[in-house]
Parts: sequence; structure tokens; C-alpha cells
Amino acid sequence: MKAKEFDNKFESGEDITDDLDLSQAKRPGHTSKRVNVDFPEWMIKMLDRESKRLGITRQSIIKVWIAEKLKEATQ
Repeated sequence: MKAKEFDNKFESGEDITDDLDLSQAKRPGHTSKRVNVDFPEWMIKMLDRESKRLGITRQSIIKVWIAEKLKEATQ
């Protein structure tokens, strides 16, 4: 498919996902970097209780809460 055909298909609102190779797609600014953090035992117990209640992992709840706090701080 030529670029002009692709552009026309996109601009007309047609589904172009079958025309894309998403196997190598990356989201800029979303690469991960491992960070080790030591938490007191009481905090781990509370995190585990809350993550179980929400049905998500401990790591997920930590990431969500930190992201929320960072967004608040930048507003």
C-alpha cells in the first residue's frame, strides 16, 4: 500500500490496524526501570490487604498510588 492510500484510509476513518506492523511498537517515555525499595513490614501488610481487596498485585497498587501522587504534585 502506498503512503497516500494509507493516509486516505486513515483520514476517512477506516480501520488501519491490519495495515500496521505493531510487533515492534513502543510507547515513548514508557520504558521500565527496576527500582528496589525497602518498606516496613506494617506497610507491606497494609499494601497486601488493599491489593487483595482490589484484586490487583502489590506492585500494581504501588505504581498506581505513586502515579496518582505525582500527578497531584504537578498540578
